[in-house]
Amino acid sequence: MGRFINPFTDMGFKRIFGQEVNKNLLIDFLNDLLEGEKRIINITFLDKEQLGTTADDRSCIYDIYCENENGERFIVEIQNRGHRNFKERAIYYLSRTIANQGQKGPSWMFDLKAVYGVFFMNFHLDRRREARFRTDVSLRDMRTNEPFSDKMRFIFLDLPAFTKDEETCETDFERWIYVLKNMEILQRMPFKARKSVFEELEKIADISALSKEDQEKYEHIIKVYRDNLVTEQWAIEQGFKKGHEKGIEKGIEKGIEKGIEKGIEIERLKNARGMKAAGIAPELIAQITGLSPEEIQEL
Repeated sequence: MGRFINPFTDMGFKRIFGQEVNKNLLIDFLNDLLEGEKRIINITFLDKEQLGTTADDRSCIYDIYCENENGERFIVEIQNRGHRNFKERAIYYLSRTIANQGQKGPSWMFDLKAVYGVFFMNFHLDRRREARFRTDVSLRDMRTNEPFSDKMRFIFLDLPAFTKDEETCETDFERWIYVLKNMEILQRMPFKARKSVFEELEKIADISALSKEDQEKYEHIIKVYRDNLVTEQWAIEQGFKKGHEKGIEKGIEKGIEKGIEKGIEIERLKNARGMKAAGIAPELIAQITGLSPEEIQEL
């Protein structure tokens, strides 16, 4: 095991960006992300579970959900596995956050606060085009390309498309991404002399700083994380192989989907059973594996 936690596990992501005591890390990251556009002074963490307005509505559970001193909302998510409708999911998340600002009564005049969605992805957002590390999406006039509204903003970060090394990072935002992407294999924290936040990150992300109980929990979580990645890669390779043998594009797509779904589902259930036996909370199991609470209860 390396010196630092993997920030793209649920436990690692929340430890770095989801703790009130360390919220200056999230503030610094968001300011570097939005440099030249916005300066955040403070944030307040909000309830990560946004319930629907009726019993039949689907709730949203965010990784990180907070607002700044002006009431603007920020959703920060990490997604390790490819998702067929990931763009639609992002739209749903931000739309729900917009809608939840509504107030009853005639006195409310649609005074909406802006909502930002920041999505870390360990996969390519769109396989049909050349991979691009950062994709910014906002509401604009299609004819003039002028801003129409600043109330919804999507920022997709395609981590596999980020290929800079320590020496070629030019901005503090790129330095953040380099550190996060490579943290699990780093033996020292770079950029400390340039920016003190990385010295603080070094202390927080050091595995030796975890309690014995948290170290054991992290070891189990990182095993599940790596098993899922290996299983998914195997499923993708098998899907490509099966699709290639068919020799047609339709066969490729079906082979990929079938291989991924079958391989991942088997491994996902196996890992969930192991976590449940280890006493890990069902909510955490659901976040890691993507299984529903009902499926976990039936294991």
